[in-house]
Amino acid sequence: MKWVECCRRTDLETKTPDQLNKHYRLCAQHFESSMICRSSPYRTVLRDNAIPTIFDLTSHLGHPYSRHRKRIKELSEEEMQILGQQKRDHISEQNLTMKPRNESTVQIQDEVEMRPLTQEEKDNKDYLRILFENLVFMGKQNILLTGHQEGDFEDEFTTDNFQALMDFRINCGDEVLRKRFEMTAVNVAYCNKDQLIQMLEICGNCVREDVIREIRDAQFFSINIDEVVNMADEVYLPVFGRFVDESNNLREELLGFVPYDTDADLLASQFHLTITEKWGLNMENCRGLAYVPGVKCGSNMKAVVNCLLEKNPKAVISLSSSCALNIWLAKSMHLPGVSSVLGTMQAICVFFHLDRQLLPLLHDTITELFQNNVEKGNELKLICRSDWASRHDSFDILVDLLQSLVISFEKILDEASVKWNVNMIREAHMLLSEITIFKFVVSAVVLKNALSFTRAFGKNLQGLTSDVFFASGSLTAVLHSLNEVMENIEVYHEFWFEEATNIATKLDIEMKLPRNLLEVQQQNEETDMLIESYFKETLSIPIVETAIRELKDIFSEQHLKALKCLSLVPSVMGQLKFSTNEEQHSEMYKTDLPNPDTLSAELHCWRIKWKHRGKDVALPTNINEALHLPDMKFFPNMYALLKVLCILPVMKVEHEKYEIARKRMRTYLRDTPRADRSTDFALLNINYDIKVDLDLMVDTYVQLYGDKVEDTTPLSNSEENNVA
Repeated sequence: MKWVECCRRTDLETKTPDQLNKHYRLCAQHFESSMICRSSPYRTVLRDNAIPTIFDLTSHLGHPYSRHRKRIKELSEEEMQILGQQKRDHISEQNLTMKPRNESTVQIQDEVEMRPLTQEEKDNKDYLRILFENLVFMGKQNILLTGHQEGDFEDEFTTDNFQALMDFRINCGDEVLRKRFEMTAVNVAYCNKDQLIQMLEICGNCVREDVIREIRDAQFFSINIDEVVNMADEVYLPVFGRFVDESNNLREELLGFVPYDTDADLLASQFHLTITEKWGLNMENCRGLAYVPGVKCGSNMKAVVNCLLEKNPKAVISLSSSCALNIWLAKSMHLPGVSSVLGTMQAICVFFHLDRQLLPLLHDTITELFQNNVEKGNELKLICRSDWASRHDSFDILVDLLQSLVISFEKILDEASVKWNVNMIREAHMLLSEITIFKFVVSAVVLKNALSFTRAFGKNLQGLTSDVFFASGSLTAVLHSLNEVMENIEVYHEFWFEEATNIATKLDIEMKLPRNLLEVQQQNEETDMLIESYFKETLSIPIVETAIRELKDIFSEQHLKALKCLSLVPSVMGQLKFSTNEEQHSEMYKTDLPNPDTLSAELHCWRIKWKHRGKDVALPTNINEALHLPDMKFFPNMYALLKVLCILPVMKVEHEKYEIARKRMRTYLRDTPRADRSTDFALLNINYDIKVDLDLMVDTYVQLYGDKVEDTTPLSNSEENNVA
C-alpha cells in the first residue's frame, strides 16, 4: 500500500494487495538504481524493501493529450456478467437474421476470418507460438517439463524445465518475451499447468494428424498393436500404422496410444471408436492387422483384433515383422513358467548392458566353460552383445548360457563390496534366485525343444520375400510335425525332462515341485515320477497345444492366399520358372485395383517383361525394388496390388529408418520415469522427423480456448508488496 501512497493514485486506495498484484504494473523508472538488482539484461528484479520514490507529477501539464489518457479499469463480476449477456444477445440477433448456410454465409464467415488482427491479438499469437515452439523442442528432445521430482532437492531448484527455457530465451534477447515480461516479478509463471496440458494435447493431435494425412493419401494401410505400456498411472496400447508413402517407401509410424481396459468387449469397442471417430482412420481401407500378445492381456488383444476383423473382413490378421514367431507364440501361452522365462530372459539381457564391466565378466566365464568348443564360445560371446532375448532361437541361447549366467552372477555377489553398486547386487541376486529354480530350468528346456519345430519357419517369415513366399507353403509340414509331437508327448517329454534334469544336476539345483505342491511330494514315495508327470501336464502339453492352435489362427486361409500373391515379385517368379497362376491368388484384392478388368492381360505382360529381360537386367528381389521401377506406371494394377501386399504386417521393412518409431518408443520408455511419461509428449519424441506446423497449433488453440494466456501467479510472501 506504500506504493499506492507514493503514486498518489486515490482510485487505487480501495484495492486489495491481490488485485493490485494481478491487474496493475509500475515502471522501473520510478525506483532508484540502488533498489534494483539485475540478474539479466532483460529482467527487472526489485529488492524486498524497494519503494518507488521517483515521480514527476507536473510534466503532464504541458501535454494536453496526456491529461485524458485511459487507464485500465478492473471490472466487477456484475459488470462482466452484463457485458457477457450483451455479447450473447448480439450473437443471437445475428443468428436470427442470417440466412441458411449458402455461398453468402460462407462469404460472411471468410470476411470475419480475414479481418485484420489487433496489436494485442498479434502479440498473444506470437507468445502462443513461442510456447508451442518450446513444447515441441522439449518433446522432441525428451526434456521433462517438471524438472526434478518433488522433494529431490527441496528448495535448491525452484523452477521447472519449461520455466527455465523461457528464462533462457529472454536472456538471449527474445523480443516478444522481453516486451511481455520485462516489468514482471521474477517468479512469474509464463503459463499455468492446465494451459500447458491443453497445448501439449494439441501438439500430439497435430503430429498424429500429419501422419494420418499421409495414410489417407496412401489409401491402404495396416494396423500394428504393440504390448501394453505404462504412462504415469494409466496403461495404454501403442498403435502403429503401416503404409506406402508418396515416394513408394514402406513406412511404419506411431499413431498414438489407446487406453487399455481389462474388459475385452469394452476394450474392443473403445479401440475401434478411438481410431475411427477420434483419429479419423477409415477402416474400410485397412488391409492388415497385427498384435503382440502380452503376458497378461493376450486374450484381450485377440478380442480387439477379432472385433476389427468383423467390421472389416478385407483385413488379414498377420504376424508382425517386429516380433519373432517363437517369441510371439511364447507370449500367447498364459503359463506361469513361460512368463517367468520370458521376463527373466529380457531382464538378463538388459542387466549385462548396465555397466561396461559386466559383459566382459560374462565373456570370461563363457571362455572358461567352452575351452573344448572355442567356436561355440565365440558365437555365444558375439550373441551376448545383441538383444538376444528377441531372437528366433532365444530359448536355445538361454539354455546354452545357463551355466555361464549362474557362475557370472555368483562372481558378482562374491565381489559385491569391491566392484558393484547396491542396485546391481540386488538385481544379480534376484536373477540368480530365479534361474536356479527347477521349474525355470524345465520351462526353458521345454520351450527350446517344443518350439524348435517352428524356428526355421519363423526365421523365413522375417527373411527375403522369396523366403516368406516359400515359408507359406511349409506351414502344413510344421503343423504335421507338431501334431506328431502331441500324439507322442509321453516319449518327447521324457527326453525333454531328462535334459532339464541333467542341467539341474550340473548346477546343483534341487529337483522339486512348486512350493504349493511340496506337501504332496513329501507324501508320495515315487517323487521323480510325480515331478515328471506334473511338468508334462502343466508345461509340455499346454505349450505344444497352444503352438498348434495359435499357428492355425494367425495363418488363416485368407492370410496364406495373400502370401501366395508374393509370386508377383520378379525374383520369386524366376525361382518358379515363370509358371505361376497369380490371378487366382490375387482375386481377393480385385476390388482394390484401378482396372480389374485388365488384370489378366497386365499379369501376362508383367510375366513376359521379366521372362524375356536382357542378360544384364537383374530381377527385383522384393516389393520395394519393384515399386521403384521407372516403368511401373505402365502396370497400374500391378502397382496397386504390390502396394497392398507391401503393407501386410508380416512383410519386412527394407529400410531401417522407416521403422525406427518402434525403437524410439522403447528408448522413450527406458529413459523416462513412469510417473513423468505422457502420451502426447511420447508422440512428439517418437515421431521426431515429423515437421510440425506451429501456426496451425496456435490457430487450433485460439479456436478452442481463445488467445489469452494466463501468465501470472500469486507471488511469494517475500514479494507480496511488489505490485508488478
